[in-house]
Amino acid sequence: MEQYKQYLEAKGISPSYQRLKILEYLDHNRTHPTVDEIYTALVPHIPTLSKTTVYNTLSLFVQEGLASMLVLDNVEARFDITVQPHGHFTCKNCGKVYDLDITRYVNIPESIDGHTVDQYQITLKGICKECSTH
Repeated sequence: MEQYKQYLEAKGISPSYQRLKILEYLDHNRTHPTVDEIYTALVPHIPTLSKTTVYNTLSLFVQEGLASMLVLDNVEARFDITVQPHGHFTCKNCGKVYDLDITRYVNIPESIDGHTVDQYQITLKGICKECSTH
């Protein structure tokens, strides 16, 4: 927990217990969870936790560059602790979302038609290797 506390403090974020636990959850569960998934996992350990607190904390993390938010199929927001450029793969069968290192396949320039590019989201869809083998 001390490492999470120092990380938040370095970003100028007050390390409340709820924020520390949400950051820890994101770090240990790199499944691109939703607000509901995080809330459901943490509320048994933090009975005073609310979904609003989870949402506001995640919004703060995104704003400060500690996490990124991705919206798949315009349905639900998911959160990712990996903020370096990468892509995602969504399985149409099981619904899992995987991180992909797409840098060897795609080279996004820093500027396109005079627009400065500082982040991007690329999502591929198909059947994951786990579902393909079953």
